Amino acid sequence: MPRPGFVLEVDRATPPTLFWHGESFRLERLPRGSRILYPPEPLNAIEDVRGAIEAALDHPVGDSQPLSSLLNPNMSLTIAFDDVSLPLPQMTAPDIRSLVIEAVLERAAEAGVTDVVLIAALALHRRMTESELRHALGNRVYNALAPRGQLTQHDAEDKQNMTVVGETDRGELVELNRRAVESDLLVYVNINLVSMDGGHKSVATGLASYDSIKFHHNVDTMVHSRSFMDRHNSELHSSNWRMGHVIKDAGVKIFQIETTLNTATFPESFRFLSRREWEWNLRDRASFIAASEALKKTPPHLARQIFQSVRSPYGVTGITAGEVEAVHERTLERVYQQQLVRVDGQSDILTLGLPFIGPYNVNSIMNPILVYCLGLGYLFNMYRNKPLVRKGGVVILSHPTRPEFDPAFHPSYVDFFDQVLTETTDPLVIESKYEESFARDPWYIHLYRTGNAYHGVHPFYMWYWGAHALDHLGGVIILGGDPKATRRLGFQSASTMADALEMARSIVGSDPSITHLHSPPLVMADVY
Repeated sequence: MPRPGFVLEVDRATPPTLFWHGESFRLERLPRGSRILYPPEPLNAIEDVRGAIEAALDHPVGDSQPLSSLLNPNMSLTIAFDDVSLPLPQMTAPDIRSLVIEAVLERAAEAGVTDVVLIAALALHRRMTESELRHALGNRVYNALAPRGQLTQHDAEDKQNMTVVGETDRGELVELNRRAVESDLLVYVNINLVSMDGGHKSVATGLASYDSIKFHHNVDTMVHSRSFMDRHNSELHSSNWRMGHVIKDAGVKIFQIETTLNTATFPESFRFLSRREWEWNLRDRASFIAASEALKKTPPHLARQIFQSVRSPYGVTGITAGEVEAVHERTLERVYQQQLVRVDGQSDILTLGLPFIGPYNVNSIMNPILVYCLGLGYLFNMYRNKPLVRKGGVVILSHPTRPEFDPAFHPSYVDFFDQVLTETTDPLVIESKYEESFARDPWYIHLYRTGNAYHGVHPFYMWYWGAHALDHLGGVIILGGDPKATRRLGFQSASTMADALEMARSIVGSDPSITHLHSPPLVMADVY
């Protein structure tokens, strides 16, 4: 049986702790008495994945009929799927989305369905490249549908292909992809890497317009989302669930297929990254030293390419199909089973090592705004009940935080960093003064629609993701971060862990409690 996660108290015998540091690593000795939260080992994977897919399609949960019963020759069928932001890193082929979509298409063919369209559910994310689509869908599906125009990517700015479904009882506009809404059946194929994914959020966000998404991707919603990973304490999810009920009441028929993965994140050559430091054998130590020394001599752009080429040997732990909410409840059970670890009490200081990748820099650069979002928007929120760090506490993020940007993928990020953050870092001021102009900018919209650029408003949403953390914390320190870039973000920089802890003590007191979240692989704290 895989071992569960646990909390280690640092003592004299505890070896240095591995911290991710962008495209490299650091070994840090934490003070005696610090806590280290280790993730559970990967759950056992399903052996017969194709059989599990067939079983899920034949035995859906909730009030849904089996997929085959929903198909007929005269219908229109749309299959939407999660984009390149999931999973992280990308999984080894075959991607689970390709296997599920193949099974759905085979059943559609058997039923004589000819009006079939696939949609990458981008929301306001960038368009996927051909190689990314081929990886997610497999060559067989890509070659069959792309040349015929049956493979599309959601365009939130294509007004002719958007339709208003309705409004929630709180006045939240629900505007979605017309093809998806008007189809006789919408099948959504999801990957739940963390508990924030899936459920009504798949369609209500993934296939929506800016005018709809802005009702939950805003500062007020983010500040009042007490954890994005705990749906019942997340205003973001409450809004999506309200929208989901509007979609259902409007008669949109959705057959949701959700999949869960274990945390087998790294290939054998990087095995040491998934092992607890005191269990490293001679091979693990040698691998760490070799990788660390090689990375010291490797320019950042080459190190980035090396890490971005990593494919994760994830195992599939569950496949559930049927009615959206019933499916999602089972999905959450599996995600929590894989990631949740009980932690008693909060700490004064939380330390986080940030890796080379987040949801929005796949095959790209982790720019300073994405560093901020990954640390304060995602990893800070990897908890249920209460944050790992107390109110007024300090977070120490380890990342080089270089002022580097991908001009093709993140053009509006450059202007956000140079124009907006030079004036203010206050999310409310940023939202009221600048969001609308970036969101409606014709050039950003053109790049989003015709290139591979994130929507002009995207860096704003990344900044809002951290609003709850900023409201909760007394300070943020970036260990090893570029001083100028760090100051632009509104934070302090430190060159060593000792310096960072000394700076934190000036905020929280002279004898602070410290917790380190040892991730990735992913772990979620159940804090009591």
